[in-house]
Amino acid sequence: MMKKIKFILLISFLYCISNVNSQIGGQNAYDFLNLPSSARITALGGHLPSVMDEDVTLAISNPASLNDKMHNSVSFSHNFHFADIQNGYVAYGRNLKKWNINTHFGIQYMNYGDFKYADILGNQQGTFSAKETAFIIGASKKIADRITVGANLKGVFSNLESYSSTGILMDLGLNYAKDSSGLILSFLVKNVGAELTTYTGERFGTPLDVQIGISKRLKYLPFRLSIIAHQLHRGNIRYDDPDNQAQTDIFGNIVEEKKLNNTIDNIFRHIIINGEFLLGKNENLRLRAGYNHLRRKELSLSTFRSLAGFSLGFGLKINVFKLDYGVGYHHVAGATNHITISTNMGKFFKKI
Repeated sequence: MMKKIKFILLISFLYCISNVNSQIGGQNAYDFLNLPSSARITALGGHLPSVMDEDVTLAISNPASLNDKMHNSVSFSHNFHFADIQNGYVAYGRNLKKWNINTHFGIQYMNYGDFKYADILGNQQGTFSAKETAFIIGASKKIADRITVGANLKGVFSNLESYSSTGILMDLGLNYAKDSSGLILSFLVKNVGAELTTYTGERFGTPLDVQIGISKRLKYLPFRLSIIAHQLHRGNIRYDDPDNQAQTDIFGNIVEEKKLNNTIDNIFRHIIINGEFLLGKNENLRLRAGYNHLRRKELSLSTFRSLAGFSLGFGLKINVFKLDYGVGYHHVAGATNHITISTNMGKFFKKI
């Protein structure tokens, strides 16, 4: 009985943490898979499926983004989350010339920290931990002059106190890239799969996400604009707040919300807008900003202005190394700070 109570309390805590992303979280197993994998993605609002460059961390966002420029690239990312929660991602990319495909391997991890055992009287009886890990392998192949397809396979292992779950999931992506104009269109289905073993016998769903993205690099300005539509498999993602007090007119009649306003709000909750300045001859400095309307509406306070939903960051290339920093503003309580260090192993060993 005591174990069940502890497990329920832990699940409740994880539900609250999942709300850092949005109120639509907390209903599935392995919600940590939706967290940004790198500082660049954090700075650009949480998702970036429609960019194809040397950044190997983009392959977990969309396997179709794997390309030749990622060959021998390695990246280490760590996100300093709320309440000493830590999550990160390690990735390596490789081009297999024999089969003319690009591949990558990654490990995504989540450490929720240590928790204290306690009985109903508050007497402490030790500690326990909660961790989740995903091993990811993916590949992409160019099937036409402008079309690339890709897939990720994920093996997920979740350990919450003495309860554990394992699962297998898949991402499927497609990119249409028109290099002459700097335009990329993407279609992506993420986290399709199921639990193989369950925590308590009850099977949860996976954090499915259907996305469409478009990125365009401007012709006369070193700037890339991206618009991402996410959660497209769900129609209404507005949160029905039970604490929301109905507004009344001077006669005490309830003022109904306008359906048009609700519809517009719901549409924009599906959309993330971000931009990236690519400065310098070799794009050694990159300045980034993003806006996630869903995050802002779910986590901002009506009585206090905040930067919830906005994100900022930069990328700096120093010799063969790249340093990226991203900050995502979630709530007045604070923000997440994400750091990524990456290099190309071929260039690195040439230097030494």
